[in-house]
Amino acid sequence: MLLERIYDEDLAQASYLIGCQAQGEAIVVDARRDTGVYERIASANGMTIVAVTETHIHADYLSGTRELAAKTGARVYVSDEGGPEWTYGERFDGAVRMKHGHRIELGNISLEAVHTPGHTPEHLSFLVTDGAQSPEPGFMLTGDFVFVGDLGRPDLLDEAAGFTDTRFAGAAQLFESLKRHFVTLPDYVQVLPGHGSGSACGKALGSIAATTVGYERNFSWWAEYLREDDEQGFVAALLDGQPDAHAYFERMKRQNKLGPEVMGERPPLREYEARELAQLIKRDEVVVIDTRHHAAVHEGTLAGALAVPGSAKAASYGAWVVNPEAERRPLVVLAESREAAEQFGDHLVRVGIDTLAGFVTSFEGLPLVQPAVVKPGEARGFLLDVRNKTEFAAGHLPGAQQLSSGRLLWHLDELPAPEAGPVVMYCRSGVRSAVAASGLRLAGYDVAEVEGGYMAWAALPGSQPQRDPAK
Repeated sequence: MLLERIYDEDLAQASYLIGCQAQGEAIVVDARRDTGVYERIASANGMTIVAVTETHIHADYLSGTRELAAKTGARVYVSDEGGPEWTYGERFDGAVRMKHGHRIELGNISLEAVHTPGHTPEHLSFLVTDGAQSPEPGFMLTGDFVFVGDLGRPDLLDEAAGFTDTRFAGAAQLFESLKRHFVTLPDYVQVLPGHGSGSACGKALGSIAATTVGYERNFSWWAEYLREDDEQGFVAALLDGQPDAHAYFERMKRQNKLGPEVMGERPPLREYEARELAQLIKRDEVVVIDTRHHAAVHEGTLAGALAVPGSAKAASYGAWVVNPEAERRPLVVLAESREAAEQFGDHLVRVGIDTLAGFVTSFEGLPLVQPAVVKPGEARGFLLDVRNKTEFAAGHLPGAQQLSSGRLLWHLDELPAPEAGPVVMYCRSGVRSAVAASGLRLAGYDVAEVEGGYMAWAALPGSQPQRDPAK
């Protein structure tokens, strides 16, 4: 058996390619939308991708299931659990709809679908058996059910999909799923989760790639609640302290349920000359993305440019400031080379931002502006803390309001009107606030960033952080 973990550091997301070497066939689980990596792995191992599936309707990235199936001709398998509200949409016509116990067979390899609701109602995990080695499963792909040291949060439907108080039923389902379908497995079964540290799909995810059923049963934070059969204590502990859900999650959930559009081959990016780009900017026909460190951006950037520092977190940060359902203008990225621009585009399509049209390698010859920055001790006026609510509760500038950077542009009603004066914004060190501030400026707001962020302010002599309960 071949088992490859493909990990996206940007979104802290793991997908898996599992293949039968004897048969030369492979399946991909939880594919991302830039699918070349799976095709390269399959080709390098003399395999054909014949099946594509996913553990659930994702909220944090746009599924690549349909994209990969369109490229390879692979059969699509999706969950048919969770009730009519959680049935995959019409673009999945022709897909195999799986119930609990369904098996996908590839030569000696078997994947058994296990209905593990809680994070979402339709969620499946997959027990993987290598028949050439053993008749019993040795691996479980847990998706957003069990992580290393944590569990998938059950509140995202409330936070991102417009539901009300489903978190309590979801937490109870998660408790039951653990009792029936996880702790009953042998200790040696390896657990391969769908996310790692940094994901907003849980609050305390471990940074290592895998764990075992036995380790989690004995040492995870939730183990004692299972041992004591304390569902009430489990629910309270699970729901406490979950991070803010990014606003773009709602779009991901909706599009993934219907079925993402298939991109096919993307057109080559165009390299723009400064004069041509200046004309496009003057006519308000493009949006430019400045990929430099925020310190360089503060020295001078293009008016209206979005600050997304580098490609490493382009999906995460890009989705905070670009809503492709509202912003139709093509994007032009500042990049060192065509290859770097293409890599940036690969990250953007993972969150459904498909409008990157070209790149420039320099702003030389273009008129620059300096974003407003204030010293930490001079922060006055409407103070906006764009960190997570848990960070805010632990300590913030006196009088500050909290609205996390991933939710800001979808909640402008919580801010003063643009003509009311500047919004003074900060995060921990200045990275997140620089991204959010650029989006707010493009929306017409007067924004100043606190230089060095909360850490710089807290280091000032005599600073007294205010501590409030989390929102």
